[in-house]
Amino acid sequence: MTDDRATRPMRLALLGCGYAAHLHSKTLRGRKRDVVRYYASRNIANAVEYNLKYRGAGTFGSYDEAIASDDIDVVAVLSPPAQHLDLTLRALGAGKDVIVEKPPFMHSSDFDAVERACAATGHRVFVAENYYYKPLAVALRKIFAERLIGDVLFIHLNAIKQQVTDGWRDDPALTGTGALFEGGIHWVNFLANLGMDVQQVHGFRPGSGEGVERSMLCTFQYDSGAVATLSYSWEVPTTFKGLRISRIYGSKGSIMFETNGIFCAVNGTRKQFFFPGLRDIAGYKAMFRDFVRAWRTGDEPAMNLAKARRDLELIETAYRTAGVQPAALPAKEEVAL
Repeated sequence: MTDDRATRPMRLALLGCGYAAHLHSKTLRGRKRDVVRYYASRNIANAVEYNLKYRGAGTFGSYDEAIASDDIDVVAVLSPPAQHLDLTLRALGAGKDVIVEKPPFMHSSDFDAVERACAATGHRVFVAENYYYKPLAVALRKIFAERLIGDVLFIHLNAIKQQVTDGWRDDPALTGTGALFEGGIHWVNFLANLGMDVQQVHGFRPGSGEGVERSMLCTFQYDSGAVATLSYSWEVPTTFKGLRISRIYGSKGSIMFETNGIFCAVNGTRKQFFFPGLRDIAGYKAMFRDFVRAWRTGDEPAMNLAKARRDLELIETAYRTAGVQPAALPAKEEVAL
């Protein structure tokens, strides 16, 4: 493998042909000058289907084949979370850089092994936490830095929805403890990266407490004195296809925004009503731009391993304080994707 990455596209193998591969393929198919995509699956038919559908550059009939290939620079680990650590370490050992889906690993302590492997091999791991790059998150960081609502006092984040799951996403041995771990990690990252450091977190599980956790409320205390609440659920029907309103209150005003970032209204030292970024509302385009830049230059991405570890530590604390049992041990067998 040559080291001419500054002048050619990243050769990326997607390990797993599921929903994450679909999202990343849509994001990247117009960026062939930056990323050339390959598809890997335990079922070669799935890899062929995705390669044809998204006009990729080739296929692999197994994850091992993609990891071992000299034609690949980076692998994207898109399998169930219980498999992420093993695949990441194997890819690093084979001389590949890695993009790992979120949640990245089953436990925050797993980062110890990953950091050791990165140091030993000279290769790197990027955590695909797109919410760090959401235009809404970028806008709120700017509003807070400019103190448009003075001192931030309260953040009320409404991430309640109804989400149908099946297959491996209903198995905590493969996905983690429940909804907060599997999907709420996005919003934990969002709240942990607004320009204020989280000092304390506490979790509360509503309902009977039986079965896989599907609803959590978390409170966050920041070093600035601000307090945030995150209401996260997969089991509450919503109107208007999931349209939700969240609010932030400060000493000099307030902010109202659609939770996903469709619009944001600021009533503070100056008034603003704007649409943060509908062309990249989920932040995927900005995330891959940053990852490609970091891969080419050797610089750190804005969303780094330290931030990703912190997200898992906050979730583990939320579960512990809520009395939710920790995730089961990772399953050894693979799930076909």
